[in-house]
Amino acid sequence: MRLIERVFRRFEGWIDPFKPLEDYEPPNRLVAYVWFYVAQAKWAFLALLVLGLLTALLEALVFSYVGQVVDLLTGFESSGEKARGWTGLMEQYGGLLLSMLVVVILLRLLVIALDALVEEQTIVPGFFILMRWQSHKHIIGQSLSFFQNDLAGRISQKVFQSGMATGDMMISLLQIIWFITVYAVTTAGVLFALDWQLGAIVVAWMLAFYFVARYFIPRVREHAKITADTGSGISGRMVDAYANIQTVKLHGTEKSEEDGVLNATQIHRKEIFKFTRILTMLRISANFVSAMAISLIGIMVIDLWLADQTSLGSVAFVLAMSLRLRLLLNRLLGNLNGFFRNVGVTQNTMELIAQPHGIRDVPDALDFEFRNGEIRIENLTFHYDRPEGALNDLSLNIKPGEKIGIVGSSGSGKTTLIHLLMRFFEPQSGRILIDGQDITKVKQDSLRQYFSFVQQDVQMFHRTVYKNIAYGMPDISKAKVEAAAKLANAHEFILELKDNNGATGYDSQIGERGVKLSGGQRQRIAIARALLREAPILILDEATSQLDSNTEKVIQGNLLEQMEGKTVIVIAHRLSTIAKMDRLIVLDNGKIVESGSHDQLIKTDGLYSAFWKKQALH
Repeated sequence: MRLIERVFRRFEGWIDPFKPLEDYEPPNRLVAYVWFYVAQAKWAFLALLVLGLLTALLEALVFSYVGQVVDLLTGFESSGEKARGWTGLMEQYGGLLLSMLVVVILLRLLVIALDALVEEQTIVPGFFILMRWQSHKHIIGQSLSFFQNDLAGRISQKVFQSGMATGDMMISLLQIIWFITVYAVTTAGVLFALDWQLGAIVVAWMLAFYFVARYFIPRVREHAKITADTGSGISGRMVDAYANIQTVKLHGTEKSEEDGVLNATQIHRKEIFKFTRILTMLRISANFVSAMAISLIGIMVIDLWLADQTSLGSVAFVLAMSLRLRLLLNRLLGNLNGFFRNVGVTQNTMELIAQPHGIRDVPDALDFEFRNGEIRIENLTFHYDRPEGALNDLSLNIKPGEKIGIVGSSGSGKTTLIHLLMRFFEPQSGRILIDGQDITKVKQDSLRQYFSFVQQDVQMFHRTVYKNIAYGMPDISKAKVEAAAKLANAHEFILELKDNNGATGYDSQIGERGVKLSGGQRQRIAIARALLREAPILILDEATSQLDSNTEKVIQGNLLEQMEGKTVIVIAHRLSTIAKMDRLIVLDNGKIVESGSHDQLIKTDGLYSAFWKKQALH
């Protein structure tokens, strides 16, 4: 058992799926994309290729034994030795028969065992996971807009299925297509040795099969890709509904969501029909070619036997090899469905995974060096790929440790500005400097570690309360987590939490996207996370919008203490939240239209004053 365990471990450790790369971005051409991953496990696939060759040769050799056994038994009988039974048979042919047994039992079993070990212990757990991991590594580095333009469920499905589809495609290519190719060439060679006409029929058979495949395969590949794409559309629609199930239930739109999935499924079904029609026509055409070829070979070999130009054993051998070749070709056609589905899925996932990162660090990017938190924005323009809108030639200077409030109607560019500040997007023109450093010239991760950010649409993980607050700080103590929660006025309600598994307090799970919590509770946990991070630049984007007035006042008092010495930017529709900021910036249509303290802006009787009066009336 220990020997078997060592053998398994040797093959299981052949591929390291987590070996780091300098660049995880694959090419966006199908062959190059597949080779990018296959090259990292090339020796395993080469072993599969060699073992496929040996398996095909041994298969042909075993079928040659059929003819040899028929001939030696015929000769044994005609010599009058049959009455001596096994004794006489072994005396005359014992060495030959034993060599055949060694090949059939030992050598063939060894090759099959090695083939199984390479496939099941090396490629399936190694290569499949390698592709998934490296695809995830590349995808997680994509820009914010990449994820905003697609469904999370669709992205995750394609990342997960990438390894399996490509791995299964390569296994089919090397174990089935390669095996059959070698077997067909071997069959043609052997039959050529018997009679050139038999070999010529096999060659003609393969050529006809090739032209049939050449006609159908591009069509199969095209429809396989479309089928894979429409299939992922169903999954994406389902995940979209499940992720927003509360809204679905609220609006009573289960039927509408069902109709959406039904429509996507019907489109997928139509594409499947187109796909399978092509496959059916391919199988019928290829089987017609095979039937004609086997009939010609059968007629030809019998004719040779009748003319005493070949033995009965050769007839049996030729017919056995031909029938085996036909069975293999049928097996190939049966596997083409799965093979080209995997080609289609691979091509479909490639189009997502092989996209270059929207935001990249420049080649000579340096680590950001925080000094005092001075922010200078120069002629910043960003339009979200639209002709106009968002931000237009905006300039702003924020002093070290200054507390800035940003006001403006919806769509005025407030959130866009802070997203650009943290380099979630790249501006069309202009630049942002923090402590004199152009943020496009420094490494993104080194820049963002100096920001704490709380937004209105709070993002929670389906993990414990503790892990959500301590996110990005795995070694932080529970005491510090609880202290941050108390500052965010969250400690009391956290202690009362209990999940379905019986876990309580900070160890309780809060559900996907924090669905088990209220909006205000999620905001308080997000504030606790930001306070625990203790970054020198704090950004609050409607961070207390879902809190009641009393809770907000308590948290504001704690926040003001924590803001001391930090550069702070606060966005709020509730103007009382930002009235005590050092300076208020009013945005309108992507431009700064007013700037000053609360008292100064009230006196100007401008846009801010209008906002303030409107809220005072309510």
